[in-house]
Amino acid sequence: MTEPIAVVGISALYPGIRGAAEYWTALTDPNPPPRPPRLDDTEIDLTGFRIPPAQRRSLSRLQLLMLEAARLCLDDAGYLTQPWADARMDVVVGTCFGLNRQYANALRIAGAHYGRDLEQAASTDPDAHTRAAAPRLRRDLRASLVARLGASPHDRVGEMASTIPARIAAAFHLLGRTIALESADATGFVALECAIANLRAGSADAVLVLTGQCLESSLAADALAAKGLFTASPALAEGVTALLLERRSSALRNEHRVYASVLGCALRHEARPGALRYSTNAEPRYRLAKECHDAAGVPPAAVRYAECAGPGIHSVREADQRALARFFGDAAPASIAWGDTATRLGHTFANAGLAAVSATALALFHGKMPPTGHPGSGSAEASPHESMSDATAARTAPRGDGYETPAAMPFRQVTALEEWPGDPVPPTRHAAVFGCGLGGTSGYVLLGHAVPRRTARRVPAPVRAEPIAVVGYGGIFAGAGDAANLWQAIRSCRSGLGTLSADVLDRELYYAPGEITLTHSYCQVGGSVPPPGHPPGSVRLTPHRYRVMDPAQRLALLVADEALARYGRPEGLRERIGVVAVGSTLSLSTERRINAERSVAEWESALAETPAWADLPGEARARLLDRLRERYPVRGEQLSPVQLDGFLAGAVATMVTNEYRLSAVPLAVEAACASTLAAIDLAVTSLRAGSTDFAMAGGVELACNPRDLVLCSALGMLSRSRITPFDSAADGFSPGDGCALFLLKRHADALRDGDTIYGLIRGIGASNDAKSLIAPDVAGQVRAMRRAFEQVEFDPGAVDYLEAHGTGTRVGDRVEISAAAEVYGGSPRRNPLAIGSVKAVVGHTFAAAGGAGLLAALQAMRANTFPPNIGVRTPNPELPLDNIPAVLPIQPTPWPSEPGRPRRAAVSSFGTGGINYHLLLEEHSRQDRAG
Repeated sequence: MTEPIAVVGISALYPGIRGAAEYWTALTDPNPPPRPPRLDDTEIDLTGFRIPPAQRRSLSRLQLLMLEAARLCLDDAGYLTQPWADARMDVVVGTCFGLNRQYANALRIAGAHYGRDLEQAASTDPDAHTRAAAPRLRRDLRASLVARLGASPHDRVGEMASTIPARIAAAFHLLGRTIALESADATGFVALECAIANLRAGSADAVLVLTGQCLESSLAADALAAKGLFTASPALAEGVTALLLERRSSALRNEHRVYASVLGCALRHEARPGALRYSTNAEPRYRLAKECHDAAGVPPAAVRYAECAGPGIHSVREADQRALARFFGDAAPASIAWGDTATRLGHTFANAGLAAVSATALALFHGKMPPTGHPGSGSAEASPHESMSDATAARTAPRGDGYETPAAMPFRQVTALEEWPGDPVPPTRHAAVFGCGLGGTSGYVLLGHAVPRRTARRVPAPVRAEPIAVVGYGGIFAGAGDAANLWQAIRSCRSGLGTLSADVLDRELYYAPGEITLTHSYCQVGGSVPPPGHPPGSVRLTPHRYRVMDPAQRLALLVADEALARYGRPEGLRERIGVVAVGSTLSLSTERRINAERSVAEWESALAETPAWADLPGEARARLLDRLRERYPVRGEQLSPVQLDGFLAGAVATMVTNEYRLSAVPLAVEAACASTLAAIDLAVTSLRAGSTDFAMAGGVELACNPRDLVLCSALGMLSRSRITPFDSAADGFSPGDGCALFLLKRHADALRDGDTIYGLIRGIGASNDAKSLIAPDVAGQVRAMRRAFEQVEFDPGAVDYLEAHGTGTRVGDRVEISAAAEVYGGSPRRNPLAIGSVKAVVGHTFAAAGGAGLLAALQAMRANTFPPNIGVRTPNPELPLDNIPAVLPIQPTPWPSEPGRPRRAAVSSFGTGGINYHLLLEEHSRQDRAG
């Protein structure tokens, strides 16, 4: 039986609610007042959050709210008054849909098209004064958009979801992992399971897990309504929840107050091809509850309270009721209270799961059951747009399948605050939280509250360093249509970088060489990958559904097909439990683009505020607006039922799991430019814990677009020519598009199944600098490297090759090699450490950067060849290479082997926000060279 995880801190932010005490008061109010629709961020004091004044304008609203929720939670746990000495505290954040700064930046940059069309319309107007004012109208509009929507050199950093956990880590000096996750409205369950896995693996001493939902435009609600969802009560709502978790033995030993303990947390995904929808199948829910209770050793009869975190849709609720009625079948009628926080708060989507868990933890702690509506109250009946086959099947299924009808269920409505029923012996209260998300992922959490007692000091078990086998891989990058072509490009010193085409970078709108501005890019070099025009042959998608998919989703689907084909037996994975984790930005380009197209009124308002517009005659203004509205309708197109699927970052992984019918929990992972290794870290932890049998992990991002070029140029991050890591002429990076995915299994399982093993992941370490969100830090990178080596039996001197992050900035390169010198220079070695970076070939692919690096290192190891450093002519003399010692090969070089020792490599990936990952890769001694 695994150790329980203690909830030692709680905070909640909802309209009119601030902190755990107010949350409990609101939950127990028999007559809750109406609440405003949005959270108020005006009362948040930024003092003490260590945010430089220059960066404050770039912060998203959710970032402010989560900083405050983190402060309240840490204070609730006593951390702010007495920080826990040497605690390795991770920060895990979950959210969904675009943030206000993401929408504003995209709208501002897309407004350049509107400005050009405005100038063209004015230049052909019948009125001479209007024609003369055309250039001024365009200039004034650009300035007005900058002022109205806000603009800062730090926008690229401030808008990212992964900046939220990084900012929290910096504010409170937390040195563990910092990641952001998304899995639609199963996000809360996924974030909680991730936190628990890290605690039970011993890789973290405490985890601050936060989920939040802000609704920054009508797009999310309209897209869900187009699917027939949330058109009635419960409505979508805003909210933020934070929990501080640690192992229960640590909490009791340190005399921390424990609200409740998580005894089990289980996730499962029901893979169904087609548009994303909710599962209405009761059988998987029943098996999920049984699995969770069996693992925790808690009988169903112990549960007296069941909290629903589902969407409130009739057919979904009915499936929940039928599954749990079967599971709690021996319970007396009306013996289990049914809770539902959404009846009070609305459906807070990404926050729904954690909202329910925190409410249940408070109920356990206080020994009282809060009043709630009837299990069916507040639920939206299936609309004509809901998947009628699913809804009809759920309502008309015969009741001879072992399920009880709602009338005979063991659940009851709590109409007033109740004392918890008499406790069994030992005196422990138990409760369950359950729910499902759009796309097919279900979660079940078992909680308990016991009388505190002192325990003997318990040292966490060391991290299980079981090797993880790479049994499949795929990749597409600039100039390389698959993984094999990427290696050929590397080996032949052929870069995929070049001058971006006009359809990628409209130079008249966005290119201004020699300038650093908030509206243009001084860089026109990158590694662009055209989006796939059709799905893989093994996947059947309707033309409309494929057309509305985000280009990143299309690219990932194609690379997943390559990885599964290389594995050779994807059908053998369908009956096994897995995870698909894809590193990505949590706000895809399609969502931002469509939001901008539906926000024409913002452009019109910005135009109305300009002096040039005010100087025009009223008739001329009316003519110009009429002409512009022909191309830019104020209302925009009506959304189709499948368009939401193209907005969600988590749907990148969901489409892979569903279309290939993999029983794997899908999620999106954002850790800035370390996102791929963060996704692999989650997969490795899950495999080592035994909770999954296989994993697909990697990353995807299409960085060659006007928005990212402009935002990165504003901070001076881009090269003025092209990226050349470690060269004395290095002046920044060139963006690149790309995707890499890896199929992973436990080494023993891969041997048993006769899999081709392409390499072994031996260790992976992570950390956060907890300092600047922009400047790299030697100590933080060293910390990640050393945590990787804690998992293996060899020292740094046994590593032959380092695939560096290699951003091509003078400061970044110097810091990275200095960190490597501190770790790798302290061990004797027979040969110099070879160092390289694939970014000179494919560019900086942001979330996919670690995937490109791992793919390069893996194939170099299989080819027994050190890859060349393309573009290095004069190594930067500031790099302490001699302190390792290390070399920078400029030609493909033989990778020697030593008797009795496999070849070994390391892969580094560092992200904005002080996020650091370091992975250790090893050659498989009985490697099958086929493939």
